[in-house]
Order: sequence, then structure tokens, then C-alpha cells
Amino acid sequence: MQLFLAKMRPTMEPALTKRIVLGITGGIAAYKAAELARLLMKQGISVQVVMTEAATHFITPATLQALTGNPVLIDQWQNDKGMAHIHSSRVADAIVIAPATADFIAKLAHGLADDLLSTLCLARDCPLIVAPAMNKQMWSNTSTQRNVQRLLADGVTLLGPANGLQACGEEGMGRMLEAEALAQDIVAIFSTQELKGRKVLITAGPTYEAIDAVRGITNRSSGKMGYAIAQAAAEMGAEVTLVSGPTALTKPNGTQRIDVTSASEMFDAVKQHVATADIFIAVAAVADYRVARPNEHKIKKSDATLTLELTPNPDILAYVANLPSPPFCVGFAAESEKLREHANEKRKKKNLPLLAANLAQNAIGSDENELVLFDDAGEHELPRADKLTLAHALLRHATSLYLKGNAQ
Repeated sequence: MQLFLAKMRPTMEPALTKRIVLGITGGIAAYKAAELARLLMKQGISVQVVMTEAATHFITPATLQALTGNPVLIDQWQNDKGMAHIHSSRVADAIVIAPATADFIAKLAHGLADDLLSTLCLARDCPLIVAPAMNKQMWSNTSTQRNVQRLLADGVTLLGPANGLQACGEEGMGRMLEAEALAQDIVAIFSTQELKGRKVLITAGPTYEAIDAVRGITNRSSGKMGYAIAQAAAEMGAEVTLVSGPTALTKPNGTQRIDVTSASEMFDAVKQHVATADIFIAVAAVADYRVARPNEHKIKKSDATLTLELTPNPDILAYVANLPSPPFCVGFAAESEKLREHANEKRKKKNLPLLAANLAQNAIGSDENELVLFDDAGEHELPRADKLTLAHALLRHATSLYLKGNAQ
């Protein structure tokens, strides 16, 4: 008789079910609003776009409607009852203005309401989040700064601006934050904060073991999965320390990053921070071996066979998992074959409450992944998705196990 094992599957539904009004005003940065809408929807946030007439000269309503699946509101009188400013604000968890021009910031500061978007902001019954975007001289102008201070005093949240190259060719403060950074900040504001007050220690990326002054042993890990988990943990309210091998990735918002190179350096950094960690997640692809005696100078090429003596690196995860009072440990296994067999063996050998496994050839360097989680209850499949979505699903599962263990 063939036996079928029921596999528990952690939900892959986005953790957030919020609604925002995305207000777009007439600035060149309006093109970023399309990507912002897409990123927010990937995190389970419903987006209703409201545009000023000026904004339609920079990006078409058809683009935003296709992305969000909702009709784009522009005219106060589009709504049959003429009450779009009331209806739209009452169902929203927040209004986000991105980009917010100097003109629109002035409207907000002085309570003007001469179009649908400004009227909606005045009639709102929810938080207002503003992402300024303008020329550096406009941003630094005394009037603009006075208006910004008034918004802050009124409890409005400002995200940005940033310093950088502007559409006019000048460089300075006033550039709107990139869509990815804005999405992270908005999600963090909405986060359910399951990990608030908890300290999470994460390793990510590859390590590099020197052979000589210019060569070394490393691997193809991009660090994307570890960085996604660090970002997700920060969005869930955790105090995140990210110990990172060499990557080209930007530090996730709200995290502390410690840059290391070798496995020994990563081990030292983990030992320095593990005592205060509630959860330890070992995502890094740590080199199993290092060169016993790396050469101080470049080894010159010759016709002779070069032999390297390799010695094992410390097993960071095993060390942490076997501490007298270890944090809740989550391991990762990147396999090329026999995924379940090798993952189960690794989890039992290292005494881990939770291990996430994937096929390396399907994950390394990719923006997407798929995971199988292994714990005492069995296997839990997380189907292929972008790595941030997977990170949230993994953390929700890990958090439930962690809290259950602490309650016992």
C-alpha cells in the first residue's frame, strides 16, 4: 500500500492585508510610483491610485490602473456621488504621496484643497506619509523647509528625500527615495511587529579564504536570501544584526551590518553577538575548508603542479546550536541532489529545531527561490516566489516555533 504523508504548508499569503491610497503629483519622479505600486502589492497591500492632473503628464493613468487593478482617480467628480475624497480616505489604512512636489507640500501645510488629492488628504481619517521630490534649491528654500516643519509638527511622516543626481542635471538633496526603499519603509510602518523586542542574528553571503595575496577560495552565493531575511526580520520589528560576507548588496533598512571576509572572521563576529540573540539564522554559504598556510605574496605561475593543503573551517551553526543556552537556531542547506535526505541528516546532526533547504542550482544568484522547511512536525513546502516573500513566510514559521518553545 502506498502511503501519502500529509505535508503541512506554512501560508504563502503576504503577511499584510492593508490598503493605501497612493497619491501621485506632477514631478518627474512620478515614474517611480509605478514600481512602488508593484512592490507594495507584492507585499499584500491593496493600492488605490489618486493622481493630480499635472501627474498625468508624467505617467499615464492606464499604466497605474493596469498595475493595481483599480481605476485611477483624478477628478473629484468621477465618483457618482461626488464624494471620492471621503470614500477613498475612509477605506485606507494610510495615504502615501510619492512623489510630493514642493507645491503639493505647501498645499498640505496650509490646508488647501483645490483638487481631489489635496481634498482627500484634508478629509483623511488615517496616517499621511509623504515622499518629497524636487530640485535641490526648491528643497532648501526657506518656504519649503517651513512647510516641511509644519507637516512634521502635524504628525505627517516624511520619507526622504535623498541626496543624488536630479533630472535637471544638478546634484543635491531633493531626490525622491527609490521605490524599493520606500516600499520597505511603508511595509515597516504597517508591519505586525511579531518580532518586536527580539534580537535576531543572521549570517549571509559567501566567505573568502585566501590562497595568496590575490587568489582565494569562495563560492557563488549572492547573499540575496540572507539579506531578504534580514529585511523581513527588521520589518517584523526585530533588532537585526547581519554578519555578511563579501556581497554587492545594500544594507537592509533598519539593520546593523558587520562586514567580514573569511569564515574565521564570521565565526568571531557571531561569537561576539550570539549571547544576546533570541534567534540565530545561518544563511551564509561558509567555506568548509581554508588554506592551511596562505602565501603572503602572489604565487608565481610555473609548470609544476601546485598542491594546497586545506584544513576544516569552524562549524559556526553547530557551535551556536550546542551552546549551553542557545538561541532558537535556523539552519540553511543548499544541496545539489537528494535534498530531503541531506537536509534531514544535517538537521539531526546539528540538533536544529528548524532547517530550510533548497537546490543550489535553482537559487544561487536568483531573485526567486523555493524552500522546504524541516522541523519536528515534518516537511513544509514554500513554493517558488521572490526571496522577500519567502523570507516573510520562513520567519512567520520560525517565530511560531520560537514562541511555542518559549511558552513551554
